[in-house]
Formats: sequence, structure tokens, C-alpha cells
Amino acid sequence: MAPPMARCPRLPPPHRARQQGRGGAGPWAPREAAAGGRAARRGRAGERGAGRRGGARRTMATAAAGAPGRARRGAPMYSQKELTSKKRDEFEDILEERRVSSDLRYAMKCYTPVIYKGLSPCKPNAIKSAVLHSEQVQYVIKQLAKEMGESPDIIQEEATEILDEMGHRMQLGTVRFFAFTLSKIFKQLFQRVCVNEEGMQRLQHAIQEHPVVLLPSHRSYVDFLMLSYLLYTYDLALPVIAAGIDFLGMKIVGELLRRAGAFFMRRSFGGNRLYWAVFAEYVKTMLRSGYAPIEFFLEGTRSRTAKTLTPKFGLLSIVMEPFFKREVFDTYLVPISISYERILEESLYAYELLGVPKPKESTSGLLKARRILSDNFGTIHIYVGQPVSLRTLASGRISRCPYNLVPRHLPQKPSEDIQEFVSDVAYKMELLQIENMVLSPWVLVAAVLLQNLPAMEFELLIEKTLWLKGLTQTFGGFIEWPDNLCAKKAVLSGLTLHSNIAGLVDGHVVLNDKGVEDGAVGEIVFRHALAVLMCATYRNQLLNVFVRPALVAVALQMAPSFRKEEVYSCFNFLRDVFSNEFIFFPGISLKDFEEGCFLLTKCDAIQTSQQEIYPTDKGSGTVSFLSAMFRPFVEGYQLIFRYLSKEMKEAFTEKEFIPGVRNFVFQLLEKGSTQCYEALSSDMQKNALTALVQLGAVKKKKMPSGFTYNVNQEAVSKILDMFDARIPVQKPVAARL
Repeated sequence: MAPPMARCPRLPPPHRARQQGRGGAGPWAPREAAAGGRAARRGRAGERGAGRRGGARRTMATAAAGAPGRARRGAPMYSQKELTSKKRDEFEDILEERRVSSDLRYAMKCYTPVIYKGLSPCKPNAIKSAVLHSEQVQYVIKQLAKEMGESPDIIQEEATEILDEMGHRMQLGTVRFFAFTLSKIFKQLFQRVCVNEEGMQRLQHAIQEHPVVLLPSHRSYVDFLMLSYLLYTYDLALPVIAAGIDFLGMKIVGELLRRAGAFFMRRSFGGNRLYWAVFAEYVKTMLRSGYAPIEFFLEGTRSRTAKTLTPKFGLLSIVMEPFFKREVFDTYLVPISISYERILEESLYAYELLGVPKPKESTSGLLKARRILSDNFGTIHIYVGQPVSLRTLASGRISRCPYNLVPRHLPQKPSEDIQEFVSDVAYKMELLQIENMVLSPWVLVAAVLLQNLPAMEFELLIEKTLWLKGLTQTFGGFIEWPDNLCAKKAVLSGLTLHSNIAGLVDGHVVLNDKGVEDGAVGEIVFRHALAVLMCATYRNQLLNVFVRPALVAVALQMAPSFRKEEVYSCFNFLRDVFSNEFIFFPGISLKDFEEGCFLLTKCDAIQTSQQEIYPTDKGSGTVSFLSAMFRPFVEGYQLIFRYLSKEMKEAFTEKEFIPGVRNFVFQLLEKGSTQCYEALSSDMQKNALTALVQLGAVKKKKMPSGFTYNVNQEAVSKILDMFDARIPVQKPVAARL
């Protein structure tokens, strides 16, 4: 990305100038007011529940040697969130100015971002050359040449081809093209794009101090386009973005993305040592140079369910290595939360979850998708979190001395301590993403509606949504209630925006499953499942806030008594089973239980004594609502476990398992034996299978053709009996309550 020859005055951010000393990195340069003045700012921050986590906590228990599960070494990285009120950064709509000024002038503005320690931008070809001639890559080339009996020149040529396939070629002209085009598209698609400006100030400061790694949540293809657009708007260095190799199959578009900063990685390296060495060195070289932030998604792929996916550790481990080897003084990790009022791919995701193959990324497919430009997708909120110092996280926990004992260019397998540390950092970053997700009123509506199908009175829906708003705020949820609308208008606004999912008919709100009355039974089931899964996508956003108190509520119903020890045993069991559905920091099950109990106590849903936890009369509705919220997961897993315990006698692959369990559930739905449409979701099916592998009830074996699974039917039946509360849940060891 070549800057203009002469340095121009810095273009300040949109909207008013900030005062000295406010927020993070210092003042922005002043800017002329947009023509015609400014109306009152819309959509300031949203509402934050009073009472964030912390304060006077009632200690539910005293841990013995440690909480159940794998012990974590060193100082704890994750602590319970403070349950006291917390001031939120204000949001600004960056499209507000775009609607009243020239997009061409915006795209052609003087763009001179401040970069790390004033370094000159590196040319993409210079980065490739540095990678190719690095000691690390040359060492692997020589090793492979020796092992394979090939000439090093041949291996080097292969490494060059890998770099040519992989590398970005960022060009300012392409960046300006995207700035102009995306301005047009975003103004058409979205009502507002809101960002916390204090977060942008903190990011500006961080970029000048140390190498920066951007870690956004991933719900849509829009994510990485929006983030680059945002940084260009604020005159910050554009990121280089890790993208899947699939995008290279898109004619013209793939090359445009490359020239906008994308570098491409294969979905699987398949033990290819040369590819791994080249890729790792390429990423580390860009990080060490610090001329641009590195951006990638910890989740690895888009979440089809709006729940945060279990983190992948590979790229995170790579960007940490320069710090471990003392090649950089520090690295900043920046969690970024991107919240969609309406997700562009919502219907596509639902079809995928029901087994309809994902369309291959192609330019023709992109052109066909232009019809969505006539739709309204509401508001996006982007919350740029506080930069987290890797040096601070590692202080007192990780010793970098082992790296000093081995030459830097020699491949070195990370120690168990390092692997555990990388895992902990990944979970911490995802929990920070979750903490700053913004919830719209429609999220609350979807949660209430799914518990009252097939139809719900409109006035009752409003009443329940308002009640749920209060509960969400009590639990620390970040709700954006547009323009301080009354509850009725907010619910109507959500129904209008999501008219493809639900609608108002004769004073009742019903799911929009058109065609359900007509056609075969199978078609009726499919259409209804489609509507349920789309609605569940939005309810799932609320589960991040509710997961701990909700699991306590379910545990209260599962436990044979209200004794704390037995309730905690059930909670721990549920947490283990659903560890692939929700994000839990490893090794702190007891703290999660305490947090869930604290939040339920705070809203008067439960009372605790020294030995017991029991629901209050006043809180019975809250406990019932939370239990019902998780019923699709409990019932869905029960159905999947039933299928595995009875139907799967032989070894099987995942490709055989998914259609089999889907047909099993489909038949039950056709007969009316169950109403759990969410059990048709391939995401739930895969997570349930993974949970059984982790619990030791299914064995996973690697074969030349892929992985195969063998079911221990007795173990699966035992877990199913625990779910059905026919046998007591085994008590976890190493914890006293």
C-alpha cells in the first residue's frame, strides 16, 4: 500500500472533534462540520444493565485443591466480570456523513495512516523476498531436499509458488475502489453502521506502539469488508487479512481482495511442512515489520447459528511466536465485536444447517446476490475492544527461556505450557468479544416467540419482551433500544425488519413459514424448520448472556434434590456436554456456577443457604423461562444420543452420521413424536458427536480416508439416562461445596 508522495494533513474522523484526554489515544484533529449541521445523534450506545458482575458476591462454595477439570497453571487469565455498572463507549454512525457528502471525494481523500513507530510501508514483493530467504524457510527447504533427494532449487521454486498463491498485493488504487463501492453498497443495505469512537482512538494509539492483531467476531462475509472500510474511514493502517483459499476461485473478485490486503490460506495444510513453514514465516514477517495490523477470525469460519464458535489456535500461535522468541517487545491483541440487527446470510445459513449444500464462492454467485440490495438489514454495531497486551498476559506465567536455548530458525514444537497459554488467550479473546456484543429488541422478541409457538398474542409478546429486557439488563446484557422507542414500537419495528421470519396476523405473532399448509408432510416439516432455525439464530445471541444462570436453572430441574453439591454436579455435567455449543473458559466450572447462582440470586429467582439452592415463588417464572430457553439443546441432544445408542452399531464417518441422524429426527417430527426442530441442525449434530468423543462415549480414529467413529453404546445410554434424570449425575472430584 503505497502512500502519496507528499504528506497531506491528517484527515480527522467523521463527526465532531474529540476533546483532549477523552477516551484512549489522544485528540483527533479538528474537522469542519458537515453541511447543514447535525441532527441529534441517533442510537447512542444502547442500554447497559445496571449492576455488572462483581461487587459483593455471595460465595457459593469454597474450592478444594482446584475446580474440576484440567488444572490451569500460573496466574488466572480470566476473572469473573465485574457486576457493577460500567460506562460504555458512545457509538457514532459512520454512514451519517456518507449520506450527505460525496463518496468519490471520500474514496480519493488524502490517506496517510500513521503506522508502527513511523516505519515506511513494506512493498508486498519485499515481504515475499524476506520470507523466501529467511533462515526458517531455508532450513526447511534444505531438510526436505535432503529427505526427498531433490535439488534445493526445486523445493525453493515450490516455496515461491506457495508465496505467489498466498501473498497479498495491497494497492492504494484498489483500496480507493473498495472505499467508493462499499460506501454505495453499505448505504443501500444498512440504516446505520455504528462504531465506538473511543475504541478507534485506542486502536490508533496501539498501532503506533506495537504490532497489532485484530480479532473480530465472524457472523458474515461483510465482517472483513466492514472492518477495512472502518479503518480507512478513520485514517488507520488497513489490515492484512487471512482469507480462505476458496475466494481465489472468484474471478476478478479474488484478485481485487488480494489487492485490498487479503492473503490466502488453504483450509488444511495436510502435514505439508513446506507450506506450514512458508505460511508461518509470511505471517510472522508481516507482524514483525508492524506496518499493518494482521486480521483473522479466531472462530475460523462464519458462525451459522450466531453463537461464538470454539476457537482455532493455529494462527494465534503463529502471531504469538515473535514475542516468545523476543523478536518483538510486545504484541497487542484487539477483540472486536460485530453485531448485526439482521444478518445478510440468515436464510442461506438455515438451508445449510438443514443439509442444503453451501453454494461455492463465485463471481456469478456474487452478482446474483445483488438482489439483496433492495432489502433493509437494519443496523450494525462495531465495538473495538481494549487492546490486550500479550506481554502483560504472559507476565508471571510463561517463561521465554526455552526459546533462548534453540536457534530461532529451528522449528520448535510449543511446550505444553505454551499450548495451554495459547488456548487460554483464545478463550479470553472470544469472551471479550461476547461481552461487547450489542443486542437488538428483535433478539428478545425471538427468544420469547420461540417459547410460545405456533402463535402468541401481540400484547402478551410486548409484555414478555419488556420483562425480558429488564432481566437481560440485570444479567449484564448490552441492549440497543433504538431512539428510546416504547416497547410496542420497538417490537413492531423488529417484526417489520424481520418480516421474512415472523409477522402479525389477527392480533397474533406467528412464524412466516409460507407454504406449510400445502404440500407433503416432509415439505411442511422442512419449511417450518427453516423458519425456526432463522428465528433461533437471533435467540442464540441472547444465550451468550444467559448461559450460566440458565444452566443453573436446568440443573435445578435435573438434580434429585436442592443440595448445592447435587445441583453443582448437574451444572458441571451440562457445562461439559455443551462445551462445544457455548464458550466457557477452561478449568473454572465452579466460578461459572457461582456466577450463574449470583445472577439468579440478584433477580430473586433463587435463594441459597449454606447447604441448599432452591427457587423462590417469585422467581419460578424466571427459572422456567431460562430452562425453556435451553430446552431445544437438551431435547436435541437427547434425540441425537438416542439415535447413536440404538441405530449406530458399526463404525461410521461424519458424512454417514449427519444424514442418518437428520432422517431419524425428521421421521419423528413427521409423526409428531417431537417438536424439537432444532435437532435437524447439522451444527447441533456435529457438536453433540464431538461432546461424546470428549466424554469418552465415542471413539474417534484417524484413517487414511478420514476419521471414523465407534459408539460405546453402554456409555451413551448412561449419559442419556443422566439427561433424563433416571440416574444421578456423577459428582465431580476435587471440589467441595
